[in-house]
Amino acid sequence: MTQTKGQIDFEALEKSELYSEALGIDLSAGGEDAYFRWFLASQLYGGRISGAIAENTYRSFERHGLLTPEKIIAAGWDFLVSPVMREGGYVRYDESKSRQFLRNCARLLEEYGGRVYRIEDDATDSTDLEARLCAFHGIGPVTANIFLRELRPFWRKADPTPLTVVAKTAEALGIDLSAYDRKSLTFARVEAGLIRQAHLKH
Repeated sequence: MTQTKGQIDFEALEKSELYSEALGIDLSAGGEDAYFRWFLASQLYGGRISGAIAENTYRSFERHGLLTPEKIIAAGWDFLVSPVMREGGYVRYDESKSRQFLRNCARLLEEYGGRVYRIEDDATDSTDLEARLCAFHGIGPVTANIFLRELRPFWRKADPTPLTVVAKTAEALGIDLSAYDRKSLTFARVEAGLIRQAHLKH
């Protein structure tokens, strides 16, 4: 494809790396390990921090082997605050974010047997799936969107409406989002690319 007047390379945009892929999480392969890792990472990306701090903090969880709800709960609040969150670069929201993770891991265990895939299994449709995610502590529409948009190609009920920033950036660049199959991997990559484009402007 050719570039638009905004000098966007369509081919490169359609091959944009997913945020999950950047963390080494392969959602296409399925499996609870990947799903929980992305559930954890999405809550970091959805916070009031930079993408770099979110990624660094995820790497900190990874280094400390805290990649299951059971291990996060066993680690406890003090350990999450320091060293985990502090190593990632969290300062202002480290204590509240640590409480969020502990509460959500407990809820995941209590309501879904500790299995993220069961959130989709138990949901009746895409709207119910988003509502179930937003029932977790500190997870709002934006965080739910972050989590679900990269699962769109792989979870039948995952189909969140693109964020306003995605729609506005696409419009500004002359990109017709309706030309894509919203459940395709290409669309998920385009969304990721547009979000990065939007961040470049700030």
